[in-house]
Amino acid sequence: MPEPVPESVIELRDGAVAIAGRPVLRQIDLTVRAGEFVTLLGPNGSGKSTLVRALTGLRPLSRGSLALFGTPLESFHDWHRLGFVPQRASAASGVPASVAEVVASGRLTRRRLLRPQSRADRAAVAAALDLVGLADRARDNVATLSGGQQQRVLIARALAGDPDLFFLDEPTAGVDLPNQEALAAALAALSRAGSTIVLVTHELGPLADLVDRTVVLRDGRLVYDGPPLAVDDAHGHHHPHQGRHDHHPGVIAPLDRAPDPHHEDVPW
Repeated sequence: MPEPVPESVIELRDGAVAIAGRPVLRQIDLTVRAGEFVTLLGPNGSGKSTLVRALTGLRPLSRGSLALFGTPLESFHDWHRLGFVPQRASAASGVPASVAEVVASGRLTRRRLLRPQSRADRAAVAAALDLVGLADRARDNVATLSGGQQQRVLIARALAGDPDLFFLDEPTAGVDLPNQEALAAALAALSRAGSTIVLVTHELGPLADLVDRTVVLRDGRLVYDGPPLAVDDAHGHHHPHQGRHDHHPGVIAPLDRAPDPHHEDVPW
Protein backbone atom coordinates (compact mmCIF):
# COMPACT_ATOMS: atom_id res chain seq x y z
CA MET A 1 0.00 0.00 0.00
CA PRO A 2 1.59 3.32 -1.07
CA GLU A 3 2.38 5.88 1.61
CA PRO A 4 0.04 8.88 1.70
CA VAL A 5 1.42 12.04 0.07
CA PRO A 6 2.10 14.74 2.70
CA GLU A 7 -0.24 17.70 2.64
CA SER A 8 0.71 20.73 0.59
CA VAL A 9 1.71 23.63 2.85
CA ILE A 10 2.60 26.04 0.00
CA GLU A 11 0.81 26.06 -3.34
CA LEU A 12 1.83 28.91 -5.67
CA ARG A 13 0.40 28.91 -9.19
CA ASP A 14 1.51 31.26 -12.00
CA GLY A 15 2.89 33.61 -9.35
CA ALA A 16 4.23 36.99 -10.43
CA VAL A 17 5.42 40.02 -8.49
CA ALA A 18 6.00 43.50 -9.88
CA ILE A 19 7.53 46.32 -7.85
CA ALA A 20 6.98 49.90 -9.03
CA GLY A 21 5.70 48.42 -12.28
CA ARG A 22 8.88 46.38 -12.87
CA PRO A 23 8.49 42.58 -13.08
CA VAL A 24 10.57 40.85 -10.40
CA LEU A 25 9.03 37.34 -10.47
CA ARG A 26 7.32 35.70 -13.41
CA GLN A 27 5.27 32.50 -13.91
CA ILE A 28 6.33 30.78 -10.67
CA ASP A 29 4.72 27.41 -9.96
CA LEU A 30 5.85 25.99 -6.63
CA THR A 31 4.46 23.34 -4.30
CA VAL A 32 6.09 22.57 -0.93
CA ARG A 33 4.79 19.65 1.10
CA ALA A 34 4.73 19.11 4.85
CA GLY A 35 8.07 18.09 6.29
CA GLU A 36 10.21 19.08 3.30
CA PHE A 37 13.50 20.95 3.70
CA VAL A 38 13.77 23.10 0.57
CA THR A 39 16.69 25.33 -0.29
CA LEU A 40 16.14 28.29 -2.61
CA LEU A 41 19.25 29.10 -4.62
CA GLY A 42 20.21 31.49 -7.40
CA PRO A 43 22.52 34.42 -8.14
CA ASN A 44 22.06 37.91 -6.71
CA GLY A 45 19.08 39.60 -8.30
CA SER A 46 17.28 36.38 -9.14
CA GLY A 47 14.29 37.20 -6.92
CA LYS A 48 14.82 34.81 -4.00
CA SER A 49 14.04 37.26 -1.17
CA THR A 50 11.08 38.64 -3.09
CA LEU A 51 9.68 35.12 -3.52
CA VAL A 52 9.99 34.40 0.21
CA ARG A 53 8.20 37.65 1.03
CA ALA A 54 5.45 36.75 -1.43
CA LEU A 55 5.09 33.30 0.15
CA THR A 56 4.74 34.86 3.62
CA GLY A 57 2.14 37.37 2.45
CA LEU A 58 4.48 40.34 2.95
CA ARG A 59 4.71 41.11 -0.77
CA PRO A 60 1.47 41.00 -2.83
CA LEU A 61 1.27 38.97 -6.01
CA SER A 62 0.58 40.92 -9.21
CA ARG A 63 -0.94 37.75 -10.68
CA GLY A 64 -1.41 34.11 -9.77
CA SER A 65 -2.69 32.40 -6.64
CA LEU A 66 -1.17 31.34 -3.33
CA ALA A 67 -2.56 28.89 -0.78
CA LEU A 68 -1.00 28.15 2.63
CA PHE A 69 -1.94 24.89 4.36
CA GLY A 70 -4.67 24.45 1.75
CA THR A 71 -6.25 27.84 2.44
CA PRO A 72 -6.19 30.66 -0.15
CA LEU A 73 -4.02 33.53 1.08
CA GLU A 74 -6.93 35.99 1.23
CA SER A 75 -8.71 33.66 3.69
CA PHE A 76 -5.64 32.60 5.68
CA HIS A 77 -5.49 33.75 9.32
CA ASP A 78 -3.28 31.19 11.08
CA TRP A 79 -0.15 33.34 10.94
CA HIS A 80 1.24 31.68 14.06
CA ARG A 81 1.89 28.64 11.83
CA LEU A 82 4.55 30.61 9.95
CA GLY A 83 8.00 31.57 11.24
CA PHE A 84 10.19 34.03 9.32
CA VAL A 85 13.78 35.17 9.88
CA PRO A 86 14.45 38.00 7.39
CA GLN A 87 17.70 38.83 5.67
CA ARG A 88 20.38 40.98 7.35
CA ALA A 89 18.39 41.41 10.53
CA SER A 90 19.78 42.25 13.95
CA ALA A 91 18.34 41.10 17.24
CA ALA A 92 19.52 44.34 18.90
CA SER A 93 16.92 47.07 18.41
CA GLY A 94 18.67 49.85 20.31
CA VAL A 95 16.38 49.26 23.27
CA PRO A 96 18.06 47.27 26.09
CA ALA A 97 16.55 43.80 26.09
CA SER A 98 17.63 40.41 27.31
CA VAL A 99 17.95 37.43 25.01
CA ALA A 100 14.90 35.85 26.66
CA GLU A 101 12.83 39.03 26.17
CA VAL A 102 13.62 39.13 22.46
CA VAL A 103 12.71 35.46 22.07
CA ALA A 104 9.52 35.96 24.10
CA SER A 105 8.32 38.53 21.55
CA GLY A 106 7.92 35.59 19.18
CA ARG A 107 5.01 34.37 21.33
CA LEU A 108 2.88 37.44 20.59
CA THR A 109 1.06 35.64 17.77
CA ARG A 110 0.02 33.02 20.34
CA ARG A 111 -1.43 35.26 23.05
CA ARG A 112 -3.71 38.24 23.41
CA LEU A 113 -2.31 41.75 23.60
CA LEU A 114 -1.16 42.81 27.10
CA ARG A 115 -1.81 39.37 28.50
CA PRO A 116 1.10 38.27 30.75
CA GLN A 117 3.30 35.35 29.80
CA SER A 118 1.80 31.97 30.63
CA ARG A 119 3.64 28.88 31.75
CA ALA A 120 3.36 27.61 28.15
CA ASP A 121 4.94 30.85 26.87
CA ARG A 122 7.87 30.54 29.26
CA ALA A 123 8.34 26.88 28.36
CA ALA A 124 8.33 27.69 24.63
CA VAL A 125 10.96 30.42 25.10
CA ALA A 126 13.17 28.08 27.13
CA ALA A 127 12.80 25.30 24.55
CA ALA A 128 13.63 27.64 21.66
CA LEU A 129 16.76 28.94 23.40
CA ASP A 130 17.81 25.41 24.22
CA LEU A 131 17.35 24.35 20.59
CA VAL A 132 19.66 27.09 19.28
CA GLY A 133 22.21 26.48 22.03
CA LEU A 134 21.77 29.79 23.89
CA ALA A 135 20.01 28.70 27.09
CA ASP A 136 22.98 29.93 29.12
CA ARG A 137 22.69 33.45 27.64
CA ALA A 138 18.97 33.98 28.38
CA ARG A 139 19.51 36.88 30.81
CA ASP A 140 22.29 38.60 28.84
CA ASN A 141 21.69 41.83 26.96
CA VAL A 142 21.22 40.77 23.34
CA ALA A 143 23.50 43.61 22.18
CA THR A 144 26.47 41.86 23.86
CA LEU A 145 26.14 38.82 21.56
CA SER A 146 28.08 38.30 18.34
CA GLY A 147 26.34 38.63 14.98
CA GLY A 148 26.07 34.86 14.65
CA GLN A 149 24.61 34.50 18.12
CA GLN A 150 22.10 37.28 17.40
CA GLN A 151 21.04 35.39 14.29
CA ARG A 152 20.41 32.35 16.47
CA VAL A 153 18.33 34.56 18.83
CA LEU A 154 16.17 35.62 15.86
CA ILE A 155 15.69 31.98 14.90
CA ALA A 156 14.72 31.20 18.51
CA ARG A 157 12.24 34.12 18.40
CA ALA A 158 10.60 32.63 15.31
CA LEU A 159 10.68 29.15 16.88
CA ALA A 160 8.99 30.37 20.06
CA GLY A 161 5.75 30.81 18.12
CA ASP A 162 5.86 27.06 17.41
CA PRO A 163 5.47 27.42 13.62
CA ASP A 164 4.81 24.53 11.24
CA LEU A 165 6.38 26.34 8.28
CA PHE A 166 9.69 28.10 8.74
CA PHE A 167 11.32 30.58 6.31
CA LEU A 168 14.95 31.68 6.68
CA ASP A 169 16.51 34.27 4.36
CA GLU A 170 20.32 34.00 4.31
CA PRO A 171 20.69 32.88 7.95
CA THR A 172 24.40 32.03 7.53
CA ALA A 173 25.48 35.25 5.78
CA GLY A 174 28.50 36.64 7.62
CA VAL A 175 28.20 33.97 10.33
CA ASP A 176 31.28 32.04 11.47
CA LEU A 177 31.51 28.27 11.23
CA PRO A 178 30.68 27.46 14.90
CA ASN A 179 27.47 29.50 14.62
CA GLN A 180 26.67 27.91 11.24
CA GLU A 181 27.05 24.50 12.88
CA ALA A 182 24.76 25.56 15.74
CA LEU A 183 22.19 26.75 13.20
CA ALA A 184 22.46 23.45 11.34
CA ALA A 185 21.91 21.48 14.55
CA ALA A 186 18.81 23.54 15.38
CA LEU A 187 17.35 23.15 11.89
CA ALA A 188 18.11 19.42 11.90
CA ALA A 189 16.12 19.05 15.13
CA LEU A 190 13.26 21.07 13.64
CA SER A 191 13.27 18.97 10.50
CA ARG A 192 13.23 15.73 12.50
CA ALA A 193 10.23 17.07 14.43
CA GLY A 194 8.32 17.42 11.15
CA SER A 195 8.63 21.15 10.46
CA THR A 196 8.67 22.37 6.87
CA ILE A 197 11.69 24.58 6.14
CA VAL A 198 12.36 26.93 3.21
CA LEU A 199 15.92 28.25 3.26
CA VAL A 200 17.38 31.00 1.07
CA THR A 201 21.16 30.90 1.02
CA HIS A 202 24.34 31.64 -0.89
CA GLU A 203 26.35 29.07 1.05
CA LEU A 204 25.07 25.77 2.38
CA GLY A 205 28.07 24.74 4.49
CA PRO A 206 26.92 22.51 7.39
CA LEU A 207 23.30 22.80 6.17
CA ALA A 208 23.95 20.85 2.95
CA ASP A 209 23.15 17.41 4.41
CA LEU A 210 19.72 18.57 5.61
CA VAL A 211 18.34 19.54 2.19
CA ASP A 212 15.67 17.36 0.55
CA ARG A 213 15.14 19.48 -2.53
CA THR A 214 16.60 22.47 -4.38
CA VAL A 215 14.69 25.22 -6.19
CA VAL A 216 16.70 27.59 -8.39
CA LEU A 217 15.63 31.05 -9.54
CA ARG A 218 17.26 33.00 -12.35
CA ASP A 219 16.06 36.36 -13.67
CA GLY A 220 12.82 36.02 -11.72
CA ARG A 221 11.93 32.62 -13.16
CA LEU A 222 12.05 29.15 -11.66
CA VAL A 223 14.63 27.22 -13.71
CA TYR A 224 15.18 24.11 -11.56
CA ASP A 225 13.13 22.14 -9.06
CA GLY A 226 14.53 18.78 -8.08
CA PRO A 227 17.11 16.85 -6.06
CA PRO A 228 19.63 18.84 -4.00
CA LEU A 229 22.20 20.85 -5.96
CA ALA A 230 25.50 22.35 -4.88
CA VAL A 231 25.53 26.15 -4.84
CA ASP A 232 28.06 26.25 -7.70
CA ASP A 233 25.76 24.10 -9.83
CA ALA A 234 22.80 26.33 -9.05
CA HIS A 235 24.78 29.41 -10.05
CA GLY A 236 25.90 27.79 -13.30
CA HIS A 237 29.62 27.80 -12.48
CA HIS A 238 30.21 24.45 -14.18
CA HIS A 239 30.29 23.64 -17.88
CA PRO A 240 26.81 22.66 -19.16
CA HIS A 241 28.11 19.41 -20.66
CA GLN A 242 29.39 17.94 -17.40
CA GLY A 243 26.33 15.71 -17.13
CA ARG A 244 24.58 17.74 -14.45
CA HIS A 245 21.33 18.01 -16.38
CA ASP A 246 21.25 14.26 -17.07
CA HIS A 247 21.09 13.57 -13.34
CA HIS A 248 18.52 16.25 -12.55
CA PRO A 249 15.47 15.91 -14.80
CA GLY A 250 13.82 18.77 -12.93
CA VAL A 251 15.91 21.28 -14.90
CA ILE A 252 13.41 23.16 -17.05
CA ALA A 253 15.76 25.80 -18.47
CA PRO A 254 19.54 26.17 -18.85
CA LEU A 255 21.27 27.25 -15.65
CA ASP A 256 24.25 28.73 -17.48
CA ARG A 257 22.79 31.97 -18.84
CA ALA A 258 24.32 35.17 -17.48
CA PRO A 259 22.00 37.03 -15.08
CA ASP A 260 20.32 40.19 -16.26
CA PRO A 261 22.40 43.04 -14.75
CA HIS A 262 19.33 45.27 -14.61
CA HIS A 263 17.30 42.79 -12.58
CA GLU A 264 17.92 43.13 -8.85
CA ASP A 265 16.45 41.70 -5.72
CA VAL A 266 14.54 44.23 -3.69
CA PRO A 267 15.59 43.81 -0.03
CA TRP A 268 12.19 44.42 1.52
